[in-house]
Amino acid sequence: MFPARYRPVFDKITNVCLPAFTICGFLLTSLKLPQWGLAANLAAEIFWVYSSYRAWKQANQIGVFISTIIITFILIGGLVNYWLL
Repeated sequence: MFPARYRPVFDKITNVCLPAFTICGFLLTSLKLPQWGLAANLAAEIFWVYSSYRAWKQANQIGVFISTIIITFILIGGLVNYWLL
């Protein structure tokens, strides 16, 4: 996905942003702001897709990657529902 020399930097960014955006999305949803919670969770999906892709390639955990892709499409559908319709 990324050249090997950039992976350590992006891995560190992922280690911070993945839980931060995910927790923020859950928090916003629980505070009855689902449209913003979906947006934050979709931002987290960038890092979830990267992490699950690496898990698939390094540890053959394809189920995590497939689940992440499905959740990404669900979040996109939610964003379309709240922001465009």
